Amino acid sequence: MRLRVDPIACEGRRLCAEILPELITLDDWGFPIVSDVDVPVDLLDEAREAIRVCPKLALRLEQSH
Repeated sequence: MRLRVDPIACEGRRLCAEILPELITLDDWGFPIVSDVDVPVDLLDEAREAIRVCPKLALRLEQSH
């Protein structure tokens, strides 16, 4: 599974990076930059929590190819 962000929906509230700093960094304006790697199994719960708390529903998990 890979974490994806919809840059159009995102408002840069930074909640996701607070919950999952291992995979999400912020650009100079506070918008998330998501690592293009599979989410490690031990971080899946945190990834799901970041998705859940996103007020704009801008995050999702996708099957990796």
